[in-house]
Amino acid sequence: MDGTVLIADDDRSIRTVLTQALTRAGCKVHATGSLAQLQRWVEEGRGELVVTDVMMPDGNGLDVIPGIRRIRPDLPVIVISAQNTIVTAIRATEAEAFDYLPKPFDLPDLMARVRAGLARRPAVRSPAGSEGAETVTVADPTLPLVGHAPAMQALFRTVARVVNADLSVLVSGEPGTGRSTVARALHGFSDRRDGALVVLTPADPVDGMADAFARAARGTLLIENPAGMTPAAQARLVGLIEAAENGPDPSRLPRLVSTAAADPRADLTAGLLRQDLLYQLSGITLTVPPLRARVDDIPPLARHLLARAATLGLPARTLSDPAAAVLRAWPFPGNVRELDNTMRRLALTATGSEITEDEVRAALTDAAPAAPAAKSAAAAPPSRSPTSSVGAPPERLAQSIETHLQRYFDLHGGELPPAGLYDRILREVERPLIEIALDATAGNQLRCAELLGINRNTLRKKVNELNIEVTRRRRLM
Repeated sequence: MDGTVLIADDDRSIRTVLTQALTRAGCKVHATGSLAQLQRWVEEGRGELVVTDVMMPDGNGLDVIPGIRRIRPDLPVIVISAQNTIVTAIRATEAEAFDYLPKPFDLPDLMARVRAGLARRPAVRSPAGSEGAETVTVADPTLPLVGHAPAMQALFRTVARVVNADLSVLVSGEPGTGRSTVARALHGFSDRRDGALVVLTPADPVDGMADAFARAARGTLLIENPAGMTPAAQARLVGLIEAAENGPDPSRLPRLVSTAAADPRADLTAGLLRQDLLYQLSGITLTVPPLRARVDDIPPLARHLLARAATLGLPARTLSDPAAAVLRAWPFPGNVRELDNTMRRLALTATGSEITEDEVRAALTDAAPAAPAAKSAAAAPPSRSPTSSVGAPPERLAQSIETHLQRYFDLHGGELPPAGLYDRILREVERPLIEIALDATAGNQLRCAELLGINRNTLRKKVNELNIEVTRRRRLM
């Protein structure tokens, strides 16, 4: 590997390590802790590749990329940053950086990217063609999309690539992982952000769908949990999508972004989701990983949520390292939503400016006293087996339902939801209750009916109405 690499990072140790590694690999290196110096080198024609940090003493590394591209359109720029958020990934992509790598990074990984940048530099563009890149999106720093884990970084990269693509996007994942946040980010960072973001939920009336489409024209239609919609609603949705695509003005078709369970095809197999609707909505599928798949992200995410809580008027708190270790070991079956609720509660109840280990342990125990011991909880993902113990006392269930209902009301802004809310909510609770009870009784409907306290014929009727698959199996004790 040969070539001249310009490095800009305010951390002397990083500059030293990169300089030594690149020099051993055969490169010439100029390293600085100043963006101003980096820009002077670029203007002088030095370097064949740039590696720059984002947060520098004299500015933001992302802000100088458009200027570099205007002066040297053939000069690839690799961005490295400790700000491991979706915002950084999207801004790096918008600024047309050659690559983006979160800190801390593996040195061989960075070396491979430098090698790729030197070998496959982008085609030269005229300065006039790059003028538009000077404006980048000013992102919302309160978005709880923070993560250094490979799964999150892969998600950030994909979001950055498709944010302005004319593709429908299906965001899948477990409840509480941040599916709706990712979906809203796809609108908020896109070139459709000046248009409306209209939310469509399973509780909304079928006869209001056409109006939702009209209001979302040239904007984004966010479809929450299409598998939870009635067959009539799904059929109507398919018809509206096809009519808009084949209409006289396809440019008015809203971008379709939807959220779904971790395995949307399971909903298809279970008959909960129309096949043609799934195909319409899944031009590309983004999967948001659960917290248990990225436990190293929990401490920085917890601190981010504390900072966000402070911007919302809660007391400003910091998190001690022992307290962060307790959080890291907790299973968090409710994922980011559960962690967010925990940090808000600690912001309110902590006795000092720094949250302690004992305070975190007490908050987690109070919220889920039957949860498995934190020391071993992160070793294996929770399962739906009857022997699994994630703990959900009445208070926790009531709090979860309250949070869900409040969010549903908030989605309708200042207007009331459609009439019939009571029956809709009961239907939402009924299906998982029966499924889990059947699972706990190994598919024995007589025992399940006894457990639920209902007649066996009533249970059979509910199973048929809700299209619940019942599998008898032998219990393994």
